[in-house]
Amino acid sequence: MGVIIPLKLVAVGREGALANELLAQGWIKQTTIGEPRLSEIAENYRQLGYEVQVIEHPAEPTGDGCNTCFTAGAEMGQMFGDLYIRKGSDSKPLEDELF
Repeated sequence: MGVIIPLKLVAVGREGALANELLAQGWIKQTTIGEPRLSEIAENYRQLGYEVQVIEHPAEPTGDGCNTCFTAGAEMGQMFGDLYIRKGSDSKPLEDELF
């Protein structure tokens, strides 16, 4: 089993403000996904030289769409995270022949 990454827990209602703050700082929201894929994707972006931020995706309805899947997942103990990335300041060009 892979390493589970810690989520930044935010109070419901605050995630919109936090998302706007991240976007204003140059972060790009890539996906909302649960474990174990969340950790795998985050690690892949880190290896590509990106900075990665993960915040907990709220299971409760936020008024901007359906959250049925997230609510059902939360009832089964699954947590979902929103993955944000931005190019790292110390990123080096990849030396892989495919890139």
